[in-house]
Amino acid sequence: MTDTIVFVLKGYPRLSETFIAQEIAALESLGVPIHIVSLRHPTDKERHPINNEIVAPVLYLPEYLLHEPLRVFRAWLRQRKHPNFRTAMATWWRDYKRGPFRNRLRHFGQAIVLVDELEEGCRHLHAHFLHTPASVTRYAALLSGLSWSCSAHAKDIWTTPDWEKAEKLGEMDWLVTCTEVGRAHLAALAPDKDRVELVYHGLDFDRFEELERPATRKDGSNAADLLTILSVGRAVPKKGYDVLLRALSRLPKELHWRFEHIGGGLILSALQEQAKKLGIDDKVVWHGAQAQTAVLSACRDADIFVLASRIAKNGDRDGLPNVLLEAQSQGLPCVSTRVSAIPELILDGETGLLVPQEDETALAGALEALITDPPLRHRLGQAGFSRVRDEFSHEAGAERIASKLGLTKERTASLRESA
Repeated sequence: MTDTIVFVLKGYPRLSETFIAQEIAALESLGVPIHIVSLRHPTDKERHPINNEIVAPVLYLPEYLLHEPLRVFRAWLRQRKHPNFRTAMATWWRDYKRGPFRNRLRHFGQAIVLVDELEEGCRHLHAHFLHTPASVTRYAALLSGLSWSCSAHAKDIWTTPDWEKAEKLGEMDWLVTCTEVGRAHLAALAPDKDRVELVYHGLDFDRFEELERPATRKDGSNAADLLTILSVGRAVPKKGYDVLLRALSRLPKELHWRFEHIGGGLILSALQEQAKKLGIDDKVVWHGAQAQTAVLSACRDADIFVLASRIAKNGDRDGLPNVLLEAQSQGLPCVSTRVSAIPELILDGETGLLVPQEDETALAGALEALITDPPLRHRLGQAGFSRVRDEFSHEAGAERIASKLGLTKERTASLRESA
């Protein structure tokens, strides 16, 4: 395969990163030949349907070098003779001295295997995430002489040291990111601000059934007709589920509601225990990780969507959460926080409600307002539905990335014909 773009991903496929699969599928539909390189094997039990549409071959690198020592050793024997090996090694050594942790050795070893097993005809490397995948891609680019670029998202921006971000930005051709706050931060570190561009993920609305959400009179006053509050997200600190549970416990006792959570995560058992201590565990349903079809079905059945995003202690935070886009695409009124790009999506009081992060009192107040005011829910849900479909389609983003990869509309048409 010639003219191939290599996408370097943390893991593939991953339910929490369906926006990447959506991008790859969209680029393939434009005629872009892609080869996926994954740093990890998949761990999710469910598989998103969009992954079945992707035709790109997948190369899995050794997740831990000691697990495949012969594969790594043979790649090193061959690549150490490469004229660029010393340059790549020197860059890795400078990085290691400033950030001496064991994973840096793994990154360099994975880069060696990547270059050694790269198919002929690959012309460009593209990393998703500015931390580990970009490190592996950077070393592979130095070793192979290929150009490279990156898509930055959220945690990877805010937990990577500034010196490392600046050096990567100085070496890559370009970078796109999905939030204005992330774009401004990275542009300030880049050798020229035009190297960094804002490109929203967006959604492929052709995959979503367009249903009109009927107005409802449900207001939490009827114990036989519970109002459903839904949240979708991994049980990790940046999602703020501990704050959300405290907010739910503050709702007036006379209101009748049920909270449903979709997602796995490291602190899920701790959250379940917290719900018991707060005395609301009989009102909470934990579904675990689900495929997007189940998520969309839950959105259609729910009355309110809530995401209490926060900036975690280690700097981790959401970018533009796809789950908010998906909820609004189903006409579901949303409550969230003023973190990262969420205010770029939700206009407070117009297309949803926003509260300060970590403010359980304000969050409880916003939820109560939506529970008790069916016309407000309907108005915000319809306004969010209209805006997300008008301004957050995936097509513009995919076409912009294809253009940055040097694929004009004429060239993509030519690639389609030769495929």
